[in-house]
Amino acid sequence: FTVYQGGEKKAGKGAEKNGGPKRPLAEVVLLGAKPRDKEHKAAAERASVVATEVNVARDLINTPPNDLTPEAFAAVASATAKEHGIKVQVLDEKALTKGGYGGIMGVGKGSENPPRLVKIAYTHPDAEKHLAFVGKGITYDSGGISLKPAGHNETMKCDMSGAAAVFASVVAVAKLGLPVNVTGWLALAENMPSGSATKPGDVLRMYSGKTVEVLNTDAEGRLVLGDALTKASEENPDAIVDVATLTGAMVLALGDRTFGIMANDDAFRTSIHEIAEEVGEASWPMPLPEDLRKTMDSPTADIANMGVRMGGGLVAGLFLQEFVGEGITWAHLDIAGPAFHEGAPYGYTPKGGTGSAVRTLVRLAERTATGDLG
Repeated sequence: FTVYQGGEKKAGKGAEKNGGPKRPLAEVVLLGAKPRDKEHKAAAERASVVATEVNVARDLINTPPNDLTPEAFAAVASATAKEHGIKVQVLDEKALTKGGYGGIMGVGKGSENPPRLVKIAYTHPDAEKHLAFVGKGITYDSGGISLKPAGHNETMKCDMSGAAAVFASVVAVAKLGLPVNVTGWLALAENMPSGSATKPGDVLRMYSGKTVEVLNTDAEGRLVLGDALTKASEENPDAIVDVATLTGAMVLALGDRTFGIMANDDAFRTSIHEIAEEVGEASWPMPLPEDLRKTMDSPTADIANMGVRMGGGLVAGLFLQEFVGEGITWAHLDIAGPAFHEGAPYGYTPKGGTGSAVRTLVRLAERTATGDLG
């Protein structure tokens, strides 16, 4: 399986008629001067690695959903990770069912393409810190039984952008050889309606043991992330960052070029915001108001997957916080706005998948490795 690159499936005047996609840039020459030529070379090599992985994330996001199923995504991640000495573990639907991953299985059981949970673990012998990155990987989101209307589902192949960002960032960290341990968790599922799909009103038992009343099957990302966050917490990392195209509410709040940052630690949230600004990714810190938590109270379960509509992005963050291990520093990046760009390209942002959050995650790993994280 090869990920999609723009133009590959066009006919007529498209890439196939002209012998494939446009030829990539062959060479770039950067002018520097001694005595800093080694620094310049190192900076250029780092930039090349990060840019390459941003483009990998973009290509994954742009891949048609009939090609990039959960199984196919898991295969790509496994093959690439092994090339770079990254340990891989894939849980298929049988293992997920046996292990009690009710959130991931609940989202994926309506599709003929079963879900996967992929763990990719990069370790370094000199590492003193351990980061966990968790990515939402809904390879296509129809909304499930709570079906999305026409006009809102054409680009839903991009609902795996968080998992793409996590995958690409872990590979970049491995290529750079950073002295920090980074584990990526890709929660992969396809959200489809069928006779076997989860229904509004169903109650799911999550991997944590908590029960969730599903009020809306289109609030599915938080369900797969909940299981993955609990699993990631078992390894007691120094910090967990999840990345997800989670809510339309965040787009309404911040627009389509800025992602929101929520966290259970104000200093960590501030650090991620500063890092994002440093690498040129627009972001904004958002609160987690405790008064909104009670709007997810359920008469039949420990929590519902929906709360009040106003502040919906914050409600989603509060839901995720329920599944983070006690005492573990955690942040949530809602990249629903900048993950997929439907307008004309601007700056270095292309049309289609953008690779949002890859640069931020890599820089976070670098600062963690050097101990330069406030």
